[in-house]
Order: sequence, then C-alpha cells, then structure tokens
Amino acid sequence: MGKLDGKVAFITGAGAGIAKAAALTFAREGARIAIIELNAEAGAQTEAAVAAQGGQGLFIKTDVTDPAQMQAAVERTVARFGGLNVIMNCAGGSTQRDFPVHEMDLANWHHTIALNLLHPFLSCQYGIPHLMKAGGGSIINFASSLGMVGSVKPAYAAAKGGIVAFTRTLAAQYAQHGIRANAIAPGVVRSERQLGRWEDPNGEKTPARLAYDNLKKLYPFSVSEPSEIAALALFLASDDSRMMTGATVSADGGKSAYLKVAP
Repeated sequence: MGKLDGKVAFITGAGAGIAKAAALTFAREGARIAIIELNAEAGAQTEAAVAAQGGQGLFIKTDVTDPAQMQAAVERTVARFGGLNVIMNCAGGSTQRDFPVHEMDLANWHHTIALNLLHPFLSCQYGIPHLMKAGGGSIINFASSLGMVGSVKPAYAAAKGGIVAFTRTLAAQYAQHGIRANAIAPGVVRSERQLGRWEDPNGEKTPARLAYDNLKKLYPFSVSEPSEIAALALFLASDDSRMMTGATVSADGGKSAYLKVAP
C-alpha cells in the first residue's frame, strides 16, 4: 500500500527537476498526478514517464502566472480525477537580470514575483475549495535558501521570503479544515536548469560551477539531487507529517547555516 493511495496531486513545474521527480515519486506511492507545465514536450515526457511505471498522470499545458489558465487547470484536474488532495507549487526560478534594486528593470521584478509568489497564490485560491471538500489535504510550497538569508537577487529573494509568510498564513487560516501547509527551502539542486548554468558551449566549467565546487569542498552536502527533495515532499504530502503545518524545512545541506556563520 502506497503512502498516497487514492490521492490526487496537483504539481506545478512538473516537466523537469524537483517537480518531475516528485510527480514520479508520488505516482509510485499511489497518487494520480496533474502535471502542470508550460513546456509541452517536457510535460508530455513526464506524463509518459508516470504511465511507464504504472501510474496515472494528466499533463495540462499551463502558464502558472495566468489566473484563467490556473483555474482551468484545477477544474480539469478535478473533472478527470474526481477531487484534489495535494497541491505542490514548485514552478519558479530566477533570471540573470535580477539586478541590485537601483538597477532593477520593473518588468523583471513583476515577472519574478508572478512566477514565484503569485502562482502559488493562484494554485491555492482555486485548489483550496477542493481540499476543503475532500475533508483536508496538504499544500507544499517552495521557498529557497535565498529567501532565508541575504541575497544578491532581490526579486527572487523577496518572492521566496514571501512564500515563507504565505505558508504560515495558509496553515493558520485552514487548519480548522484539516489542511496543512508547509514549505521546502532547497539550496542548489542538480536540476536540468542548474546543469545548464554549469557548463559553457565548449563543455568547460562556468564561474557559477566553480563557485559551487568551492562551496561543496567546504560543505559536501551543499548540492542535492531532485529525488532527495522529492522524498521530503512525499513526507510532507503524506500522513507521516500529520503534525507538521506552517513549517519551512531547510533542505540546503547546511548552506544557509554556513552563510550565517561565515566571516
């Protein structure tokens, strides 16, 4: 018997990285998966991967920053699977134009906030009524180690710091409905996007990769695999974590602790 037997999970960004790993992990534990992804090829690949291991997945091409598309994605999920039990808001990311505040382009600020903070709000706004109808459920948001310490990326840090406060608020507002809300704050994850930053077109290490190599020498657990974060998400989605709500779980291998004590 799987830890998520009979459950329906709505996972954003499930075409790659942590969210794809979570979709496969949750499916192996018995959940039916709504694969919310803008990249059609990536979303279809995740749907096929879920099916290949005997699970049920539904890819829904969605711009997670668009309210109408998010509402439609939730409604399509419920229509297909009959309900909703888990919301995992994993889509997100920063840009190379996340400059210091006095140099910040306003359009980049709005895009980063929409992708990382507005989209979880939309998932919850349209999804929570279905969690309530189901008698409860689990919400898993994604913060970041950069939302927990000072950062050179003000828009991304502001959005991820906002996720921490938003998660606590969800926990307080919906506990009476049996809904738990927690957040995960990863550090560096060896995802497809990150790997793309680590090698230049000639296959050489980039400055970003060299910086992380140096960090890993100091903190050998500072780079995680998507499957490791997915395992934590499974814990938060399942009844194993029934006493946890309103928490932000740091999963950065000690990176944020190191930054707090570094000279």
